[in-house]
Amino acid sequence: MVRIDAPAVSAPLFRAVVLLILLVTGSPGFAGEVRIAVAANFTDTTHALITAFETRTGHRASASFGSTGKLYAQIRNGAPFDVFLAADARRPRLLEKEGRAVAGTRFTYAIGKLALWTPEPHAFEKPEAFLSSTALARVAIANPKTAPYGLAARQALKSMNLWDSLQHRIVRGDSIAQAFQFIASGNAGAGFVALSQIKSWDGQAGTQWLVPQSYYAPLEQQAVLLDRGKTNPAAQAWLDFLKSPEATGIIQGYGYEGLK
Repeated sequence: MVRIDAPAVSAPLFRAVVLLILLVTGSPGFAGEVRIAVAANFTDTTHALITAFETRTGHRASASFGSTGKLYAQIRNGAPFDVFLAADARRPRLLEKEGRAVAGTRFTYAIGKLALWTPEPHAFEKPEAFLSSTALARVAIANPKTAPYGLAARQALKSMNLWDSLQHRIVRGDSIAQAFQFIASGNAGAGFVALSQIKSWDGQAGTQWLVPQSYYAPLEQQAVLLDRGKTNPAAQAWLDFLKSPEATGIIQGYGYEGLK
């Protein structure tokens, strides 16, 4: 066998060649990218999770936020997402049944909490009396048809026997994020939002009431691997990361609990 030795190169030149190869072929630390459709209530939590995920795995992650119902419709119409983080269990289950999600990958990543909130400090002690007061001109909720937190708000108001009497004062946001903005901007005096949104807000604390769980169906938020992402290692890595103790700590820190 004839061996042909490569010409000797200096150490600095060798390092430069290696660096060039990494730049051309891609660093092994950034092996892939996952595109995630995320329910609007989980926006700030997702940003924190992405930072930790990219640091731990080297993969990149990008997220698009919206109401669960609208994201579900986009996925059905071919939107290029690899993973769906919904604010309910129903839409991920439907996608699984429709063959648009990978069977066996669906799991609960968070259980949300609904809160009545106003930016005004010491605004109320008795939430039902506050909601019934004519001084409260507008009450914001997310659209119950597309947003699970909006559905929970409607259930809570019905539990308090206030749904019918407040109809003329309720303003609906396309998502829980828009409902929160209505309140934060003063376009609504108060409203029902995700507890996690209050924790993430930079303004004054205001007044909040954590709605009893008995007033609405549990906000069991589920994730699922979409058909488009089944061959994407970064997508599977994201789902694995969501189940890790590190991710659980971040999620609970933003006001969620009961991870399964």
